[in-house]
Amino acid sequence: MRPATFTWLAVVIGVACAAIEWLGVAGWIAAAVLAASVAMHVIGNALGTRLREATDRDLRRVRTVASSAAQLPLHRAHRLEQRTSLGRLVPVSAGIGAACGGAAGATALVAWTSCTTAGAVLGGVSAAVIGGLAGFLAASFVEILRVSLRESLAAERPQATVDR
Repeated sequence: MRPATFTWLAVVIGVACAAIEWLGVAGWIAAAVLAASVAMHVIGNALGTRLREATDRDLRRVRTVASSAAQLPLHRAHRLEQRTSLGRLVPVSAGIGAACGGAAGATALVAWTSCTTAGAVLGGVSAAVIGGLAGFLAASFVEILRVSLRESLAAERPQATVDR
């Protein structure tokens, strides 16, 4: 290693020790998590390199497998695999979530704290953002669940008639 690398390492260790002294037990835990993260990164990199070097690079065998796979039936594209609009439910739910979140946040701030009007407005806007996000996530989940259930039921129907 170069001397500059050792200098940076000494600086990082010094800052880490100062942070540990200043933060106490939380600093030790943070240092342990950081050390474990670095160790796992190094271990993963070493394993990945070893696996890459151990892979079989014979392309002729891969081509023969690919030619036998070409005889499989064609895959029909499903709606979840395509880029489509989420529909009208998602923006409406996001709007309702934003309105409910903003109203609940502003009301809670006014009722439970002694905040100013500007604080209540800012808190209401913050709560509206979180409520809109929650509404968007809930509506997206419901829409994707609905589409996936519809497609899976439609895919099962032809098999049920063939089996009987």
